[in-house]
Amino acid sequence: MLQFEIIPVTHYQQNCSLIWCEHTREAALIDPGGEPERIRERVQARDLNLTQIFLTHGHLDHVGGVTPLAEHYQVPVIGPHEEDRFWLEMLEQQAQMMGFTAVPAVVPTRYLREGDSLQVGQSQLDVLHCPGHTPGHVVLVDKQARLAFVGDVLFNGSVGRSDFPRGDHATLVRSIREKLWPLGDDIRFIPGHGPMSTLGAERATNPFVADKVFG
Repeated sequence: MLQFEIIPVTHYQQNCSLIWCEHTREAALIDPGGEPERIRERVQARDLNLTQIFLTHGHLDHVGGVTPLAEHYQVPVIGPHEEDRFWLEMLEQQAQMMGFTAVPAVVPTRYLREGDSLQVGQSQLDVLHCPGHTPGHVVLVDKQARLAFVGDVLFNGSVGRSDFPRGDHATLVRSIREKLWPLGDDIRFIPGHGPMSTLGAERATNPFVADKVFG
C-alpha cells in the first residue's frame, strides 16, 4: 500500500508529498516547491530510495525545489502536462511576481497525458488531465489506496484560482465534476495547500462545486 508524508514548505506553506511503497521502500516526491534540504532530511529519516519526482503543474510554488533535488538524487522529473510548459519557462518572472528568490530552470524528463500511469514500487498512480487552474494541471490517483494528489485543483472548502494566464473557472469546475467526482466519495485527497479532505465532503459542502450549487 502507498504511504505518504505531507511536507509543507516555504512561506506559501505548499504541500510537498513524499510517497513510498511500503513493500519496496521505493519513493517519489510530488510538487517539491522549495526547501530542498528539508525535503532531503525527510527522505533520509525514513530511509527511502527516491527514484522519481512528479509535478502536478508548473507554478513556482510547486516546482521551486525540483532541480536541486533531481540533481542530488539523479532522478527523472515527470509531469505536468505539456500545456504547462510555458509556466516552467517563466520561472524567473514567477519568482519576481510571488516574492521568491530565483530558482534554477525546470525541464521535465517527460510530460504526462490523460490515461498515463506512474509506478512507485508496487503502487500505481493514474493520471488525469484537469485543466482550469493551469492548462496543463494533472491529478494523480492511487485507486487501490483511495488517495489522490490534486495540486491546486481542489482544496478543503475551496477550489484553485483561475485568474492566472490561461486559467478558466468554468474549465476548472468541469474538471472537478467530470474527472474527480466519478472517482468516489471515499477518495481522500492531498491538496496543494492546506489540510486533506475527501471528495465526498467537498461534493456535499464545498461552496464552489457542491452538488447543491448546480441544482
